[in-house]
Amino acid sequence: MSDAVRQFTVAPDDDGIRVDRWCKRHLPDTSFTTVAKWARTGQLRLDGARVGPGDRVAAGQVLRLPPPEPVRVDTKPKRERPPLSEDEAAFAREMVIHKDQAALVLNKPPGLATQGGTKTTSHVDGLLDALQFEAEGRPKLVHRLDKDTSGALLVARSARAAAFFAKSFSGRSAKKVYWALVVGVPSIDDGTVDLPIAKQPGTGGEKMHVDEENGQPARSRYRVIERAGNRACWVELQPFTGRTHQLRVHMAAIGHPIVGDGKYGGPAAFLTGGISRKMHLHARRIRVDHPDGGAIDVTAELPNHFAESLANLGFEESQGDAMPSDAPPPITREVRKAKARAHAKQVRKARRGERRGRGSAQ
Repeated sequence: MSDAVRQFTVAPDDDGIRVDRWCKRHLPDTSFTTVAKWARTGQLRLDGARVGPGDRVAAGQVLRLPPPEPVRVDTKPKRERPPLSEDEAAFAREMVIHKDQAALVLNKPPGLATQGGTKTTSHVDGLLDALQFEAEGRPKLVHRLDKDTSGALLVARSARAAAFFAKSFSGRSAKKVYWALVVGVPSIDDGTVDLPIAKQPGTGGEKMHVDEENGQPARSRYRVIERAGNRACWVELQPFTGRTHQLRVHMAAIGHPIVGDGKYGGPAAFLTGGISRKMHLHARRIRVDHPDGGAIDVTAELPNHFAESLANLGFEESQGDAMPSDAPPPITREVRKAKARAHAKQVRKARRGERRGRGSAQ
């Protein structure tokens, strides 16, 4: 082991990230506590100046770290990802519907999880070794889709791109448009569902519910594209926040569960007459700014069961491809009343203030 101080030049892919994130990325065995200790004792420096874990680095700067600490021998063997079979690699590459230097967009099929978990061994993350292509590193997930939700899933091809896209998703500048079949027809064709969501107690966090008191803010927009009488309708959905199962919870909460979503809609979520029992929720389109300028704007084809259900109900795909505007949905009578009440309240406050002012002047 060397006792020499270590110096690293910040690479372009690491431009703008925090010092602790740089250490996590390049020195994964170094804990945050250790990085904080280095900063506190003046052993952590950037271009010669002391820095803290939360300070940001810039490309070309030199990060100085103390000598590595003694390596602890881990007797547990590291679990390595098993190599992919030719069929698995081919399956992964067939999902790719967009490819450039910064990103891939996959059309994820229903039934395939985005990431692994308890009893989940087949997932997108486990297939990413097949999608490195000419890039230096393994692709990185930056958002996710539910296992039974199909459609457009963006994957970053470098650490720099991952940081850029993650910021786009967390800042809600990335636009995602979903298609769904829902049971029944909403009374308003173009509306917003604004209901807070929380984990449902007793479900181990695997199910969400509307919780007016303790839930996190959640807002979704829906627009009816076409209806099949009063039996069902085809809707376009746009989440303005990113809560777990948000669209599924919101549509069920207003009495129109997504077809095939027994988890939130119960038996009422299934239609007869040859309509598949699979989930009918599809990430149809994704639009996000590109780290090198311009934008990525990709549409994902429907899975077979969804396309067949549309045809069965007499719908044509071409009806649904108009990108939703960024304008809010039409103002309903209830919204107008609420705004009028708020305005009247402000007027009353102002008048009370005027009366008090006249009284004090006398």
